[in-house]
Amino acid sequence: METVEQRSRNKNTHHGHAVKRFRTTLGKKQEALAADMGISQTLVSFYEKKQVIEDEMIDKFAKALNVAPELIKELEEDPVTYIIENNTFEEGSVSNIASTSENCTYTYNAIEQFLELTKEKTALYERMLELEKEKSALLEQLLKDRK
Repeated sequence: METVEQRSRNKNTHHGHAVKRFRTTLGKKQEALAADMGISQTLVSFYEKKQVIEDEMIDKFAKALNVAPELIKELEEDPVTYIIENNTFEEGSVSNIASTSENCTYTYNAIEQFLELTKEKTALYERMLELEKEKSALLEQLLKDRK
């Protein structure tokens, strides 16, 4: 006889990842979901890592997320989606930094860094343009003086 956990593995489902996908799609933070359910944020994080969650807890998550419990139970894992979801550039995301220290206060936001570099590049091009204009004006002045 097949257990719930064996069925979950055969179908390539992960209840915790399904909860996380629905939560992030709805734009909810773990703290908000925990408050809706009357549990701690740590417990939400714990359940999001579990492959198989008990039916009673799935029902609570489904009610808090306003989805059918079957969606959480049946949502199949897509490895590509999971990789993309865990390598985002959201504010506060440190998933792309080599440091995994929990006490790390520096957050690297690649989009902000890209925008900053783009502004620097634009400023350099503008400076180069000004120098070219000055050089052209100087050459025109030299041509006028020679005539």
